[in-house]
Order: sequence, then structure tokens, then C-alpha cells
Amino acid sequence: MKDDPDRKPSLAEATLAGDRRALARVLTHIENDTDLGRRALDTLFPHTGNAHIIGITGPPGGGKSTLVNEFIRTWRKQGRQVAVIAVDPSSPLTGGATLGDRIRMQEWFADDGVFVRSMASRRFGGGLAQNTLAVAHAFDAAGFDPIVIETVGTGQDEVSIAALAMTTLLIQVPGTGDGVQSLKAGSLEIGDVLVVTKGDRPEAAELARDLRNIRMIGLAAGSEVGGWEVPVVRTSAITGDGIDNLTTAIASHRQWLQTSGDGAQRVRAMIAAEISVRVQQGLLGRLSEQNHDHLEALIDRVVSRNLTAARAADELLSGM
Repeated sequence: MKDDPDRKPSLAEATLAGDRRALARVLTHIENDTDLGRRALDTLFPHTGNAHIIGITGPPGGGKSTLVNEFIRTWRKQGRQVAVIAVDPSSPLTGGATLGDRIRMQEWFADDGVFVRSMASRRFGGGLAQNTLAVAHAFDAAGFDPIVIETVGTGQDEVSIAALAMTTLLIQVPGTGDGVQSLKAGSLEIGDVLVVTKGDRPEAAELARDLRNIRMIGLAAGSEVGGWEVPVVRTSAITGDGIDNLTTAIASHRQWLQTSGDGAQRVRAMIAAEISVRVQQGLLGRLSEQNHDHLEALIDRVVSRNLTAARAADELLSGM
């Protein structure tokens, strides 16, 4: 009975009451997609929709984790509770996360206002774990705001992160070649804020100038959409320069999302992406469990060039 004074609160109820140990256990169940994790989300989800979810992506070694560490320092001084979801590369043997960001952010270990959660990318596309947004929902319900999603910074994740965040920071690093050439990857299109890290390097000023020129001539899609002009912010973890400017740019984008109405559209896009990923993984799971022999037979036909992969996929889906 709910009114029973001797009833032990559920993990979700304890999470809402501020129990960090309960939150950690809930996150594990959510990441592993257990029945308990799904039931916990049922309880937590009505309490979400308050946090600002920030995505950070860019090349490995670009200083993303160092930047996040400085963000935490700034936001904690403002009295805000900060959660970080670090999507790490998976171990090829165990499938687990490398826990690199936990190592780099040890100074916040004893701070109840900071929660760093490493998640393994495993086999999910774009370097983003299947349950990334589900974990973000749990942090949101627990009162964390902002929530930072940091990707492994390789492959398609530079595009995928935009579907999971309200504000996306795209890291660019000086000294890695012609900055304008990076436009070929198409990644500049998804950045709400462009960040030049390692700003103390001589090449940083040139890269920042190139990025501003790209923005000004409209090559970076989205730089003028809806009235938001994508800022280029130069930062240095060594000197601390630019961190305040960057947090101000993030706050400005959050305010713009609220006043322009674009925020509601982004939330819908994020939820659509979350549902889509779950549908895809559900279909793959069902195929592997219920149609293994049929799938193997179709693979044989494709290998022998008697059937295209597209037709094989159509046949599998038609039988579901």
C-alpha cells in the first residue's frame, strides 16, 4: 500500500527524493534496459522536461573532457547540479566503457552536485549508446541541470549528437590542417556553437577566423536559421580564456530556444530520435531471436547474388 509507513520506497521514488545511490542503481538498470529500469522510467518520466541537454562532439584529443571539467567548475559556482554522460569507446572484449572521463574528472568525486556517468557505445551507431536519452531523463528527474552528453568523437557521432541535444557544441582543434577543409565532412552544419580549443596555440586565431568567415558567407548551414547566428568561441584550458564566453553562449542559445519556439521543435525531434532508435534495436533483436534461420537463408541468397540486400530486408520485414 502506498500509505504503509513501513513500505520501502522504490528506486525511482528514492531517486526523486535525492538518493544518489538509488540514482546510480537506476542508471545501471536503464542502461541495461531491464524491466526494473523501464518501470523506473515510467515513474521518473513525468518529472522530466526541465533540464538543458548539451551535446559536445569533436575529434579525439580535442580537449572535450577538459572543457567539460571547466564547465562543471563554472556551473557549480552558480549552484547548479551538473550531470555528464560520457559515451566512451567500448572494450572489444567485455563491451564495457573505458571510464576515461571518470578518471579525468576525479576532482568532483565527492561532490553530490556532480554526477559523471560513463556509458559504452557498444554496437550502436554514431558512437552513441542506445539508452543515452533514457539516462538523461533520469538525471533530469533527479534535478540535474544542465546535462552534458559527450561523445567519443569519432565517425558519425558528430552528426548523431544533434538529434539528442538541445544545444550542440562542435569542437574544432587548431594545428590539424586547413580549417576550411573540415567543412567537407558536413559536421559544421550541426553546431549551435563552434568552439576552437587549445586557443593558446598560434594556429587558433587563424582557425577561428576561418570559421567566422564560413559562418558569415552562409556556408555553415544553420548559421542564420531562425535568427540564431552561430558564434565561434576560442578557449584555452591552460589559461582559462574563453570559458566564461562559452558558458554565456550556451546560456544565450538556451534563451533563444525558449523565445524563438525552436526549443519545442527540438524536443520533438529528440523524442522522435529516441523512439526511432528503440524501434530499430527492437526490430534487430526480434530478427535475431525469431528469424535466425530465415535470416541465414536470405544471407546465403545475397551472397550467391540471387537476391539483393534491399529485397532480403523487405522479405524479413514483411514477415514480422
